[in-house]
Amino acid sequence: MTAGIGTILLLLVSNVFMTFAWYGNLKLQQMNISTSWPLILIILCSWGLAFFEYCAMIPANRMGSQINGGPFSLMQLKIIQEAISLIVFTAIVALVFKGEPIKWNHIVAFVLIVFAVFFAFLNNDKTETPKDKTEIQATTENQQSPNSETKL
Repeated sequence: MTAGIGTILLLLVSNVFMTFAWYGNLKLQQMNISTSWPLILIILCSWGLAFFEYCAMIPANRMGSQINGGPFSLMQLKIIQEAISLIVFTAIVALVFKGEPIKWNHIVAFVLIVFAVFFAFLNNDKTETPKDKTEIQATTENQQSPNSETKL
């Protein structure tokens, strides 16, 4: 499995947990399961689910990042994550929260997000840029010829 596919699969898993951590409490309330629970208990349960989100999200970002030899820049990783987040959210709303309709403007918004992913990958030139100031200094300090005199 390539790093890109592995990253996307882990992001899918992460976003399933994230969606249930953020919105699962509403389904429990809708089902009259958590109507009398104190807010702190709801928050702790959500944090418990968010732990598993992070167990998938952090490895996905490490595996997919160009910093660690992966195929994606940080901007690309974030845009991919947001697109996956909306896809997973929409699927869960359609399957779990059945009364929530998907309207034409939601579809237009999703299409625009797909365009965002497209544009994030459009100009993916791998030009080498200096990583820090020391690399810039090393290239500019040696510009003086050995025979020239320094005048003060």
